[in-house]
Amino acid sequence: MDEQQAQAAFDNFVQLWTTGTTAGRRAPVLRRPDEVGLTYEDVFFPSMDGVPLEGWFIPAESDKLVIHNHFLPGNRYGYPGHLPEFGGLGGFEVSFLPEYRALHDAGYNILAYDIRNHGMSGQGNGGITGIGLREYRDVIGSLRYAASRPETRDMRKVLLSVCLGADSTAVAWSKHPEEFSEIQAMVMLQPVSARPVIEEFVKGIGMADGFARFDKAVHERTGFHLDEQSPIEHVKAVTVPTLVAQVHDDTMTRPEDVQSIYDALPVDDKDLHWISGTDQRFRGYNYFGEHPEVPINWFDKHLR
Repeated sequence: MDEQQAQAAFDNFVQLWTTGTTAGRRAPVLRRPDEVGLTYEDVFFPSMDGVPLEGWFIPAESDKLVIHNHFLPGNRYGYPGHLPEFGGLGGFEVSFLPEYRALHDAGYNILAYDIRNHGMSGQGNGGITGIGLREYRDVIGSLRYAASRPETRDMRKVLLSVCLGADSTAVAWSKHPEEFSEIQAMVMLQPVSARPVIEEFVKGIGMADGFARFDKAVHERTGFHLDEQSPIEHVKAVTVPTLVAQVHDDTMTRPEDVQSIYDALPVDDKDLHWISGTDQRFRGYNYFGEHPEVPINWFDKHLR
C-alpha cells in the first residue's frame, strides 16, 4: 500500500470510528422481520437523554424477552456489506433475521432497536460515536421501554449485546447499575477495546506512527481518547451470568483483548466461546444466526 492509499484508508477508518458511517452514509435498515415469517411491530422510544430510538418488537407466546443491541456500523437488521458502497468490511451481508427467527421459535420475545446515529434512530451528540461512552444511554432507554410497555413489563429479561452494543451495555451497567435489576443473563458478542483494533489497523496499512495519529484525530473530532474506549473497567459492574463469544483469529483485534474483558467480569457463572473457522470479524456477527443454540442454551439455562 503506497502512502496515498494508506492515508485514504486511514481517513475512511477515522470517519467510520467517529461517526458510525461508511463513506459518510448510515447503513440502511435493508430487511424486516416479515422476510423470515415473523410478525413484528415498529416501535419508537426515547433514550435516557431523549434521543428518539427506532426499533422492532417481535412478539412470541411466552414471558421471555431478549433485548438486542447491535454493532457499529450496523443496525437492528445487520449490515448490507454485499452492496458496493458498504463492501469494505468483508463484502458480505450480515443479517440478524435468522437469529431473530431462532430466538422467536425458542419462545423469546425480541426488542431490537437502532442505536443513536445508526439505522433510523435520531442523531445524538452532534453525530459523534463514543464506542459506548454516549450510546450507553440508549441501552438504558431500551430497558426503561421494556419495563414500561404493558406486554413486556413483567417479562423475564435477558440481553444480547454485540460489539458497540456490548461496550455500551457495560458502560451503562457501571454508570447506572440500578437500571439492570430485571436482567437475568447476558450474551456479549465480540466486545472490544479500541487500542488493539487501531494498532492492528495501522500495522496493516504500514503506518508506523499510526496509533498516535489516529488517537489525535479521534480526540480532535470527538473529545475522546482511544484508551477511554474499552469495556474492561466497566464490565466489573456486571452482576448476571454472562457468555462472551468472539472470532478467535479476528484480524481486526487480538484474542488477548477479549480474554481480558472476560477475565474482568466479576461473576462466577460465565463462559468464553471462541468462534473458529474464520478470521473475519463480520462473520462473527452472523454466527448466532448459524448457531442459535449458543445464546439460546445460555439464556434457557439462566432464566429463573
